[in-house]
Amino acid sequence: MSQHRPIDSQQTLWKSFLFFLIPLIATNILQNLSGTVNTVFVGQMLGVHAIAAVSVFFPILFCLMAFVIGLSSGATVLVGQAWGANNLEKVQRVVGTTLFMTLTGGTLIAIFGVVCAKYILLALGTAPDVLHLSIPYVQWMLAGSPLLFIYIIYSSILRGVGDSTTPLIASGMTIGTGLIITPILIAGKFGFPQLGIIAPAIATSIGFLIALIFLYIYLNKKQHPLRLDASLLRHIRYQPELSKIILRLGIPTGIQMVTTSVAGLVIVGLVNRYGADATAAYGAVNQVLNYIQFPALSISIAASIFAAQAIGAGHANLLNKVKRTALWMNLFFTGTLVILAYLFSKYLMALFITDPKVVVLGQELLFIVLWSIIFFGASAIFASIMRASGTVTVPMIINIVAIIAIEVPCAYLFSEWWGLKGIWYAYALAFVSLCILQGLYYQLVWKKKAVQKLV
Repeated sequence: MSQHRPIDSQQTLWKSFLFFLIPLIATNILQNLSGTVNTVFVGQMLGVHAIAAVSVFFPILFCLMAFVIGLSSGATVLVGQAWGANNLEKVQRVVGTTLFMTLTGGTLIAIFGVVCAKYILLALGTAPDVLHLSIPYVQWMLAGSPLLFIYIIYSSILRGVGDSTTPLIASGMTIGTGLIITPILIAGKFGFPQLGIIAPAIATSIGFLIALIFLYIYLNKKQHPLRLDASLLRHIRYQPELSKIILRLGIPTGIQMVTTSVAGLVIVGLVNRYGADATAAYGAVNQVLNYIQFPALSISIAASIFAAQAIGAGHANLLNKVKRTALWMNLFFTGTLVILAYLFSKYLMALFITDPKVVVLGQELLFIVLWSIIFFGASAIFASIMRASGTVTVPMIINIVAIIAIEVPCAYLFSEWWGLKGIWYAYALAFVSLCILQGLYYQLVWKKKAVQKLV
C-alpha cells in the first residue's frame, strides 16, 4: 500500500509494508532509548531522590498516554479509511476534529494538573522526602502536556496516510533536543540558569515544540496534504458525529492500556515477595522484552493502517493479504530478535544487572517467556486489522479476559507451584491464549461480517 492507493500485488505489498515498518520500529526504539538516557542524566547528575521524584510521574503519564493513544488510534483508522478512498476533505475533517479534542483535553489537563499537582502526588502516596522535588517536576510536565499530545496525534495521523518517515525525523529532533538541553539545564552551563529537577521537564517541552515547528515548516514546504493551511484550520472545531466515532474506536484502547498497567502492578507486588534479586531480575527481563515487543507492536500498527486504507478504497479483499504479510513479518522480525536474545541472554542481562547470581536468574526467567512474544505479536495483528474496520469492543474484552482471567490468577497459582518462575509461565500462557482467542474470533466471527467504511 502506497501513500495514495492500496497495492494489489503481494510482492508490492511486502515492499510497501517493509518501507513503512522500518521507520516506525526505529521511532519506537529511539523514544524508549530517550527515556532511558534521560533517567541516567537525572540519576547521575541529581541523585537518588531526583530519580524517585521523576518516577512518581510515571503512573500519571501512563493515564495521560491512555487518553491520547486512544484518541490517536481512533483517528488513525478514520484517516486511513478516508485516505484510501482518496477523499482529502474527509481526511482534513477527521484531523481537525481530533486536533480540537486534543487541544481541549490537553489544555484542561494542563490547568487541572498544575493547580492540583500536590494533591495528586499525595493521593499517590509520594514519600515526604521527595514531595518537594516531585511537585515542580509534575507541574512543568503537565503544563507542557498539550505539546506532547499534539505531537503524538500528528505523528499518528501522518502514519495514517502512509508516512512513517516524517514522524521518525520529528522524533529524532525531539530526542536530540532533549539529550542536548537536559544536561545543560540541570548543570546550568553556557549561561543558562541551573534548573535542577525541572530541567528534564522543560527540555522535554522544548523538544516537542521544536518538533512541531519542524512539522509545520516541513509539511508546508513539501505541500503535504496534512499541512496546517487555511483548508485544514477551518476543520479544527467540534464535529459531533466524527467525535463520537473517534471516541468509540479510541476508548477501548485506553481501557485496555489501564487494565494492562493495573495487572502489571499486581504482578510486581507478587514478584516483590521473592526479594530484591527477584525484583531486579524482573526489571531487567522487562527491559529486554520491551525492545523485542517493539517490532511486533509496530507491525500491528502498520497492519491497522494498511487495512484501513484498503477498506477506505473499497478493497476489503486485500485484508487477507495484509494479515498474511503482517504475520510473516512478525515471524521474521520478532522471531529473529527472540533467537538473538536466547543466544546473547547473558550479555543482555549484564547490561542491567551486575550481580552474576541475578544475571543467571534473569536468564532463566527470560528463557521461559521469550518465545511467547511471537504469539503476542500475532494477537496484536489480528486485533489491529479488526480495529481498522471499527471492531474494537470484542478484541478489547478478549485482551482484558486474557489479563484478568488467565495472566493474574495463573501468576498466583503457578508461583505457588513453581515459585518465581511460575509468574513467567503465566505470562507465556497469557500470550499464547490471547493469540488463540483473537485468532478464533477473527477467523470464525469477524471474517464472516460485511466490512463497511466508517467515514
